[in-house]
Amino acid sequence: MAALPDSAQVVIVGGGIVGCSIAYHLTQIGIRDVLLLERKQLTSGTTWHAAGLVGQLRATQNMTRLAQYTTELFADLSAETGLETGFRKTGSMTLAMNSERLEELARQATMAKAFGVESELIGTDFIHEQWPGLKTTDVLGGVYLPGDGQTNPVDTTLALAKGARSGGAVIKEQCNVARLAVRDDKVKGVYLDDGALIEAETVVLAGGMWSREFAGQHNVCLPLHAAEHFYLVTEPLDNFTTMRPTLRLPDEQVYYKFDAGKLLLGCFELKAKPWGMDGIPRDFAFGTLPEDFPHFEPLFEMALERFPELGDAGVSLFFNGPESFTPDDRYLLGETPEIKNLFVACGFNSIGIQSSGGAGKVLAEWIKHGKASMDLWDVDVRRTFPYQADKSFLFERTKETLGLLYAMHWPHRQFETARNVRLSPLHQKLLDQGAVMGEAAGWERPNWYARGDARVYEYTYGKPNWFDACQAECDGLAGSVALFDQNSYPIFRVEGPDALAFLQYLSGNNIDVNINQVVYSQWLNDDGGIESDITITRLDENLFMVVSAGASERRDWFWMKRHLQGFDCTILHDTDSTIIGVMGPRSRELLCGLCDTPGELVELAYYHSDTHVISTIPVRFNRLSYVGELGYELCVSKAEAVTVYEKLISAGEGVGLVHAGFHAMNSCRIEKGYRHWGHDIHDHINPYQAGLGFSVDLDKGDFIGRDTLVAAKGRQSRRLVNLAIEADDAPFMIHDEPIYRNGSFVGLTTSAAWGHRVGKSLAVADVQDPAGVDAAWVRAGEFEVEVAGQRYPVKVQFKPLYDPAGSHLKV
Repeated sequence: MAALPDSAQVVIVGGGIVGCSIAYHLTQIGIRDVLLLERKQLTSGTTWHAAGLVGQLRATQNMTRLAQYTTELFADLSAETGLETGFRKTGSMTLAMNSERLEELARQATMAKAFGVESELIGTDFIHEQWPGLKTTDVLGGVYLPGDGQTNPVDTTLALAKGARSGGAVIKEQCNVARLAVRDDKVKGVYLDDGALIEAETVVLAGGMWSREFAGQHNVCLPLHAAEHFYLVTEPLDNFTTMRPTLRLPDEQVYYKFDAGKLLLGCFELKAKPWGMDGIPRDFAFGTLPEDFPHFEPLFEMALERFPELGDAGVSLFFNGPESFTPDDRYLLGETPEIKNLFVACGFNSIGIQSSGGAGKVLAEWIKHGKASMDLWDVDVRRTFPYQADKSFLFERTKETLGLLYAMHWPHRQFETARNVRLSPLHQKLLDQGAVMGEAAGWERPNWYARGDARVYEYTYGKPNWFDACQAECDGLAGSVALFDQNSYPIFRVEGPDALAFLQYLSGNNIDVNINQVVYSQWLNDDGGIESDITITRLDENLFMVVSAGASERRDWFWMKRHLQGFDCTILHDTDSTIIGVMGPRSRELLCGLCDTPGELVELAYYHSDTHVISTIPVRFNRLSYVGELGYELCVSKAEAVTVYEKLISAGEGVGLVHAGFHAMNSCRIEKGYRHWGHDIHDHINPYQAGLGFSVDLDKGDFIGRDTLVAAKGRQSRRLVNLAIEADDAPFMIHDEPIYRNGSFVGLTTSAAWGHRVGKSLAVADVQDPAGVDAAWVRAGEFEVEVAGQRYPVKVQFKPLYDPAGSHLKV
């Protein structure tokens, strides 16, 4: 065996299909000094026992694009490498046993078709043609994707490995990596079991279910946990002589795969069995787990009724093996925020085969260019939180996440397990008011308030059971005053002689304002893409308060930390304060009756800030609003928050104060065309494209992304627009619904809600035209949105659909 090199440009830890795909794609784009280290043999972790399904349909545009690329890659890989992969385009059918599932499939197929994934809705005649003998008396229909397929995971991995070697990569088996070499929060290489150091500019951790424990040695957060995954393979069936499409029956939690004349029946049961609580055995390779047929039996019994021929077949294999799952059912990809140049690709939630090609491609590009080639926030490792890596949390959540693969993907669906991790100081008070909690970044926060109704979600793609409650909250907001618990918003403080210079460098807007002034801005990357959407309040000459969104808390913290070098200032995560939103036309009246200096509060201008006292408690008042009404965000010590809240509630009785949740806030912000980071705006759209050019000051001096914005200013080839469905029978939009202009596809919705103040179904949409998108382009077009296969005329405009002049905010 050739000696190991003592250095490489990129070291990849893990030789499953994902690790080999990354190595292959690195060599394809010119990075040939690649060393892949596998502790045992290639595929010996979980790749070897995967079912090998290769589907294209995912929940969002970019995830579908990546899965689509995997299919294209596998179709050509055998010819390129000379190794048979077993890939076949078999097609796939997903069936619906109820109207809700059928609508879900129709919505997904509509999205996929808009950008080139061939799909069609099917009826029982077609299903019988493809799967004779299948009981369909209760099947309402389904979706057929002829481009889907299946592959042999081991053979495909070996083909990727051969392609990587042909491109210059070195792959070494039986070589265990013990830990990373890290200096000054930057990876420098890896240490092997024998203590040998292999230096590297970049390390990629693709270690599957071992990744969490390995990364934990270096305080890197990778929340994933193994779960038992079951499938059964029959003896050859008499009627299984020709290839059949993969068959998915998510309402019965099972999939059927034609396998060389045999039938593979696999499941994603609603309550899974976590495995490996005490760590994954180091010598676990090509391993199986103990059989547990009673766990599988209820689904098997349904399958016998669905496909009676199954009862005539002998069973050649009943398999149980581990797969790794993440707390939100999305894999972990990208550069870790804790250690620079350490990249990860793990936690693939049993879709690692169909994700491997796309994930390998975009991660290789990320390594080469120092940035992702598309918006990957869905799977970006920076979305995770340390509490999610706790073993007890993962044990409970993993019971749920495996089954979510085939569960209904309802709008606003909430996790049921591992809840109440992070609580607002007002938590119990809000429950007493009827709050129905949702989870955001681990925080329990009110989504809506039940008023005599059951405090549970009744999920639907139509009018939700909380619609009337949300309408009442929006009516109360628009007519009087509403209280929002905004405790999930992270608060950072930047202090020191260079605090201003630091924030000026990060921010597109001018932060050099008067003390007690608030600035709305974005933090940008070198390409002008939006990395964060924040408000910054100047508290003193060298002291600033930054308020961000809960989901991007860690991302924003590490963005500041990465750029702090050379600036004489400190950053602090203020976990001792919370924010209470008081919004509505009577908010000033309410607050003036409580604070010690009502005259000064009356004079507080829009986007200004000051400190007032409520019942001896100092409270910072920031006059701004995310709901489009006169409003204030009150920043107060968590220790005093309940007292302030009680004062607000008591005084609020006289002005008709209502409690309002985040469903109401989302409705109102979409009515106002306010952007939401992670949905509407992200690191691949610039402020001009997002309609946020007003928050950019090109004259203030240098900042990250300025040169790109100078060149980009002017007519844009893409723009975010606001739209409303005018029809009386308007459906509820969610996201990723296709938009058509004069019959041609031009974009997708990015977020949506019912606008309770305007009484219409609304969305924000990203529309594109290489010739340019401006007001004249909008006026000259007739626009439609397609929802579940049906098109609806829509009104499209740049201005907000509610109070476009902003008069409500500035009274």
